Amino acid sequence: MTSVPPMPPQANDVVVEVKDLSTWFDTGKQVIKAVESLNLTLRRGRTHCIVGESGSGKSITARSILNIVPKPGRIMKGQVLLHGAGTGRDVIDLAALDPKGRQIRSVRGRDISMIFQEPMSSLSPVHTIGQQIMETIQLHRRIGKKEARERAIEVLAQVKIPRPERSIDAYPFEFSGGMRQRAMTAMALICEPKLVIADEPTTALDVTTQAEILDLMKGLQQRHGMALMFITHDMGVVAEIADDVTVMYMGEVVEHGPVNDIFFAPKHPYTQRLLASVRALERRSHRAGPAPKLSNDDAILEVSNVSMNFEARRRFFSRTPKEPPVKALDDVSFTLKRGEVLGIVGESGSGKTTLGRCVLRVLDPSSGRIVFKGRDAEPVDLAALPKSAVKPYWRKMRMIFQDPFSSLNPRMTVFQVIAEPLLNHGMTDRRALETEVAGLLERVGLPREAMWRYPHAFSGGQRQRIGIARTIALRPELIVADEATSALDVSLRAHMLDLLLGLCREFDMSFIFIGHDIGVIRYMCDRVAVMHRGRIVEIGDTDTVCDRPSHAYTRSLISAIPKPDPRLRGKTQRIRYASEVEG
Repeated sequence: MTSVPPMPPQANDVVVEVKDLSTWFDTGKQVIKAVESLNLTLRRGRTHCIVGESGSGKSITARSILNIVPKPGRIMKGQVLLHGAGTGRDVIDLAALDPKGRQIRSVRGRDISMIFQEPMSSLSPVHTIGQQIMETIQLHRRIGKKEARERAIEVLAQVKIPRPERSIDAYPFEFSGGMRQRAMTAMALICEPKLVIADEPTTALDVTTQAEILDLMKGLQQRHGMALMFITHDMGVVAEIADDVTVMYMGEVVEHGPVNDIFFAPKHPYTQRLLASVRALERRSHRAGPAPKLSNDDAILEVSNVSMNFEARRRFFSRTPKEPPVKALDDVSFTLKRGEVLGIVGESGSGKTTLGRCVLRVLDPSSGRIVFKGRDAEPVDLAALPKSAVKPYWRKMRMIFQDPFSSLNPRMTVFQVIAEPLLNHGMTDRRALETEVAGLLERVGLPREAMWRYPHAFSGGQRQRIGIARTIALRPELIVADEATSALDVSLRAHMLDLLLGLCREFDMSFIFIGHDIGVIRYMCDRVAVMHRGRIVEIGDTDTVCDRPSHAYTRSLISAIPKPDPRLRGKTQRIRYASEVEG
């Protein structure tokens, strides 16, 4: 395999130089050095990826370049030199400008623009997509409303939003996640900036949408010749698009260089650990062991012909007829064996989360059977039970949520969080509760004294461990994990999956593991079910489905996964599913 040919940098290609930049946050009790003595050069036509775990300073670096650091943070020293601002050839130090002044505001959007991670929180919900794009160009260019609208339609077409003449008048909530991200990209490109900063723009997207967004950005970069600074923790994405890579750890740059040097000759121990974590997810976990060889009598769950319809909502004062119900699940059937880990994978909107919530009867399915077979009880069809009769079964069936912060009550100590399900099911002895909570914390790798602290005092990975401790407190027989590791850094992901697998084998629990990351599914699961538009299109043992998929949609899904090897860039053919091409 040949390596990616580097583009020779030219002196006049420099767009932004960051020199000895330090950004600190003074909380009153301590000073947090979010970015310390950072040096960075961004060049025209090249993609520079910034990688590192949460809290390493990636996003603060991006905000420092635009001088939009949130309070109490401020740039303490250093320069951010923008070459050729506007139409001139001057060099401007952005770090020295008034963050609210006219000069820096003229740079934002015109010379440097930013694409944020979550477009829904960055787009105004009460203005149309077109109004927001037109406002951006009219702020920096002296053009009329008609010309601005024509330019906005042109850019929407560039980012491949279908029917741009109609889509320009749509509101953000009428777009899917991928479409909103395209709209944000259109807004960032409307003034043809010299530098686009993309802050984790694909993290919340499924792999097929991510592949489309990455293809889009590469095409637009070639067309406009802009510099691209891409912030991510996905090393597969880095291998796919980067020319240069900067690795950050605890606010400092620990390594930087061409993409091939970082991947194949990493010098810093942190970079080496990061790449080792990525490559670990390319294979089956050593903790997984062989899949359980059990008969049908050993099934813990039998889901038969389950469908779920959501009633469509008609807008206020609308005279149009009410739309038909949305079919989130369509005749779904599968069996889960005792001690088995079953992965449910598919793109956003495929019905994965809805299926998990129907299994636990958080949602009421429209039709079908969900037969749960507990160890010491007769089989019961959960779908047929009234809501009040389901609660006793929640002791045996628990859920791990995607976002560990929003699922933990910030006003409760860790002890209260973990003890709550135990109290709800009859354990009231205070001394016994403390002993039980301490044991649960130790099982998930946290010290006993952590029980007296509050969730905000912990990192994302630690909060997820607290959530897992709460989930296993009642020794459930079945756990539904909904994107349980997607919010974690790649360096933590393998450790968390190993923890879950160890608990699964120790307590003889069964798992339904919902995700869109095929690497995580391969690492964790005995079998995998692939969902598309509410239906299971393929189900089988993990190696067979991942390595020899039979359904066209599964082949499309797997072909969209970026490989963490820059030598494979451009050598993997993207397979597009028929409905994907049509959409």
